[in-house]
Amino acid sequence: MTEVEILNLRNLFVIGVDSVSLAASAKRAGYEVFAVDHFGDQDLKRVCRESLSAIKQRPGRGCGYLDRDFSPEFLLQLAKVLLKRYEIDAALLSSGLDDSSDILFELNELVPILGNHPNIIGKTRDKTVFFRELDRIGVSHPETAVVEDLEEARKESKDIGYPIVVKPSRGFGGTGVRKAEAFPQLKRAFRDASFLDENVLIQEYISGIHASASLISSIKGVVALTVNEQLIGMQEFGQREPFGYCGNVVPLSVPRSVADECKSVVGGVAQHFGLVGSNGVDLVISRQGVPYVIEVNPRFQGTLECVERVLGMNIVEAHVEACVQGGLPTISKRTPISCARFVLFAPQRLIAPELNAFEGARDIPLPGVIVEEGEPLCSIIVEGPNRGYILQKAGETAEAIRDSCNYTIG
Repeated sequence: MTEVEILNLRNLFVIGVDSVSLAASAKRAGYEVFAVDHFGDQDLKRVCRESLSAIKQRPGRGCGYLDRDFSPEFLLQLAKVLLKRYEIDAALLSSGLDDSSDILFELNELVPILGNHPNIIGKTRDKTVFFRELDRIGVSHPETAVVEDLEEARKESKDIGYPIVVKPSRGFGGTGVRKAEAFPQLKRAFRDASFLDENVLIQEYISGIHASASLISSIKGVVALTVNEQLIGMQEFGQREPFGYCGNVVPLSVPRSVADECKSVVGGVAQHFGLVGSNGVDLVISRQGVPYVIEVNPRFQGTLECVERVLGMNIVEAHVEACVQGGLPTISKRTPISCARFVLFAPQRLIAPELNAFEGARDIPLPGVIVEEGEPLCSIIVEGPNRGYILQKAGETAEAIRDSCNYTIG
C-alpha cells in the first residue's frame, strides 16, 4: 500500500478478542468500521457496518469459556469471510493475536496491518529475544528464564531465587500466572502454566505497583501519553485468577518523578524495537520507584477509552497520523480527572440482564445469554476526580448489575 492510498483510508478492519473500544474510537474518527472479535457484544455491532464474532450470542445459549474456546485461527477464518465482502483499506489490532505470528503474517497479506509489522510484533513477544534486547539497552526487567519441563523450572527457580512468578509463555489477561514461594508451589504453578502453553516463564518476583504505559510512536519519536495503574486479581469484581486482568485506572497516582522515569524507559523501549502507532508497555514499579519492564503490547490496549477521556484525544486518529505521516500528538493540559475501566466477571453461572441502562457499561452481551462462572460479563467505565471516588462508584455499579442478574445451575 502506497502513502497516497493510505492517506485515502476510508474502511478500517478491527480484529481481536474484544474490540468494542477500538471500533468505537475508529467510528468517532470518521471511518467506516468492520470487525471480527470473540465475544460479539451488542455495542460492537452498533458501531460497525458489519461484524462477525466467534460467539453467536442467542438467549438461552452459553458463551463458553474464553481460555478454552478462544481461537486466533477461527478469527482469521472470519476475517477472510468479511474481507471477501468489502474493500478494506487497513487492519487495526486489538488484543489476542500478539503471540500468533503465523496468523498475523497471513492477515497482513490479506489486508495491510496499520501499525507494527508482524516481524516487529514477533520480536517483542519472543521472550528470550525481548529480555536479551532489554539487557543490551540497559532497561531493568525481572530475571527471566524460558523452560519446558519441571526439572528445568526447579533449577531456574533456584538460580533466580524465590519467590518467583510462573506464567505461560503465550497468553493474555493474566490467566495461568502464579506466584511460588517454594518448590511445592512451583510444581502446582508449573502444571497450571504448562497446561496453557508448552513453554513456561520462570520470572523473578518484583514487589510493587502493577502499571502500564500508553504511548504513540513513529519514525520521528515517541510520546508517552499516560502511565496507568493495572488492576489485577480483584475478587470484588469476580476475578478468580490471582494475576488476572481486571482493568486500569488512568492515570496512575505516583510522584511526578516516578511517572517521568516510566515514560523515559518505555520511550527507549519503543524506539529500540521500532514500534509505530499505539502501543503499551507493562511495568512493575518497585518499592524504590524503579520501573521494571514486563512486556510490550504492540497494538491497541484496553486503556484506550480511558486515555482518550483523560487527554481529550482520539487514539485512532493519533495512530493513523503516526503510522502514515510520522506525526506525533501534542498533549494539552486539561482539568485533572481520572478514568477507569473495570472488567466485571460473573460470580456464578448467570443469565445476562439488559445492561444498556447502566451508566458506563461496555462490552454488553445480549440479554438472556448464559455467562459462565468466572467469565467476563461486561466492562464498567467510570470517570471522576480521584481513584477513591472511581472505586466506590464502580463498586456500586457492579453491585447493581449483579443484583439484576438471574442465576442458573447446570
